[in-house]
Amino acid sequence: MEKNAVCSTGRLVLGIIAIILFVLIAFQSCAAGVGNALEDSDSISGSSGFILSIFMLAGGITSVATRRSTGKGGLIACAILFGIAAVMGATSWSSDYSDLKIWVVVSVIYCIFYIVCIRKTGKE
Repeated sequence: MEKNAVCSTGRLVLGIIAIILFVLIAFQSCAAGVGNALEDSDSISGSSGFILSIFMLAGGITSVATRRSTGKGGLIACAILFGIAAVMGATSWSSDYSDLKIWVVVSVIYCIFYIVCIRKTGKE
């Protein structure tokens, strides 16, 4: 088996899942944002969820595009994108959009996966 085969396959699978999750998260976030606007609440969880979904889409595309690279640049970019997604969601979740907590945890798991891949890349 190739040295980085697990990370390469995992990057492809997680990238595709992140791209698919973008659609779900964006739809939920838009619905939560409309709900926040109709209620005149001060919550910005819907908007933060949409920004989280954009970062997940960018991370998923980067993951798929760089899955065969031997360097660490693509891995670092993915870890940063999913880390920013997690921070964006974690700083503004509220009870209005409780699913945002789930997407923050998913983003953290993705970020951890890419950090582990960074550590494994380049080792014999």
